[in-house]
Amino acid sequence: MNQIFSQLAETMNYVGVLMPSLLEGAWVTVKLFTFTLVLSVPFGLPIALGSNSKFMLFRWISKVYIWIFRGTPLMLQLFFFYFYIPIATDLRLDAFTTAVITFVLNYAAYLAEIYRGGIESIDRGQYEAAQSLGLDKRQTMSGIILPQIVKRVLPAVSNEAITLIKDTALVSVLSVAELFKASRGAVNRDVNATAFVIAALIYLMFTFVLTLLSSYLERRYSKYEGKEVLVKNKPRRGDRWNPLFWI
Repeated sequence: MNQIFSQLAETMNYVGVLMPSLLEGAWVTVKLFTFTLVLSVPFGLPIALGSNSKFMLFRWISKVYIWIFRGTPLMLQLFFFYFYIPIATDLRLDAFTTAVITFVLNYAAYLAEIYRGGIESIDRGQYEAAQSLGLDKRQTMSGIILPQIVKRVLPAVSNEAITLIKDTALVSVLSVAELFKASRGAVNRDVNATAFVIAALIYLMFTFVLTLLSSYLERRYSKYEGKEVLVKNKPRRGDRWNPLFWI
């Protein structure tokens, strides 16, 4: 029994030694995640609109952009921007900035396809109704179409956010001191897999928080949709033969 407590105390002491470097790496992961999400979410919208544009040039530029960034591995894109661009243009950025730019460009392509699917899911009758009310295309898109698209694409965008927090581990190939690199360095140094276990728990905590936030947002939008359906389907006071009247 004393041996068990002794091993437990030794493990806890080792965890205490590991935590500062792992938390520092986790902070880098959070920064990369935040920059990518804040920049890629709005950047994907003009790409999605461009892919549906009537102008052939805009449409083809958007489609080629999406095709390239969805059709090549993210790690290869990281290598391209970190190694090839400095050689070709003599413009060198630090590893973290390169990672942010690459992640934004990559995730904007995926989000653009999600937005495009949301836009195409809107019934054409709503566009015609807005036109009959004298609204121009900008007013129609910002006041009628986009609010509906937000609700429809929210689950897919939430899944991309959860994937993003895990994809940040790829930047370790550029020697960015994020969570995975910090844990791998500790394992290689001490020949002890405890750092990997702690890193896995931290990643699980991040994804758990994102899942809760996603569920909250989906419930919030579903609540308003449910109220709208309830009011629309509410029977009249005189319709006593309708079973819903007595609910």
